[in-house]
Amino acid sequence: MLHVQTFGEGDQNLIVLHGFLGMGANWKSHARNWSSLGYRIHLVDQRNHGKSFRSSEFNYGVMCEDLRRLMEHLQIKDAFLLGHSMGGKTAMEFACRYPQYVRALAVVDIGAKCYPPHHQKILEGLAALDLDSLKSRAEADAHLQAYVPELGIRQFLLKNLYWKNPGQLDLYIHIDVLKNAGQAIGKALDSDAYFEKSTLFISGGQSDYILPEDKPILHQHFPNVQMTAIPVAGHWPHAEQPVAFSETLLQWLKQV
Repeated sequence: MLHVQTFGEGDQNLIVLHGFLGMGANWKSHARNWSSLGYRIHLVDQRNHGKSFRSSEFNYGVMCEDLRRLMEHLQIKDAFLLGHSMGGKTAMEFACRYPQYVRALAVVDIGAKCYPPHHQKILEGLAALDLDSLKSRAEADAHLQAYVPELGIRQFLLKNLYWKNPGQLDLYIHIDVLKNAGQAIGKALDSDAYFEKSTLFISGGQSDYILPEDKPILHQHFPNVQMTAIPVAGHWPHAEQPVAFSETLLQWLKQV
């Protein structure tokens, strides 16, 4: 079963799916805020991420089935579904396969098209970490600098480090599988995938993940779609501009 953290006691369920190399805990600040407004927030760790189980099988089909089983286990009949990047692809696929489980769909900075593998340097750096000799996050950060020059991205990645035992660091992510997952992660939504309920795409105004020429295909898959961009934000608008992001999402939620 997937690991999930739940916030709030409201009767409107909102399930959040994190991006590649992330975890549900990345969304804790938003979850606390949204739960205070009457929503019941479920932060899910997808397989091979966070505290969820590890598996050699990794694709959107099995991740959809993981989510379906989790919802049945939690006795959630339907929910608002929010996904970022890889989690957005899972959310799109799930909504199209199981629309009866989804009240409305929100996708953050990812389209329905195929994306070529583009995390290879990051994955190379993570795979090269010598977890047996590392003594601190600072040492891991120094190692990753050769692969990932951007401090903010390294800080995001280093959240995957934890103390497995005293003096022994380990990674939450299953790097042995994820380092070869580029094709699976970038896979396009099937051409006949369709979800007719309310859908919101939130992109970063400075991100190139959703281009103007991508929008017609999104309308084909999601005819009841709204699209908006958060200014001065890249691929992580929920982290880079949290107030603007939250206001945008909450305004939409009140309308659906």
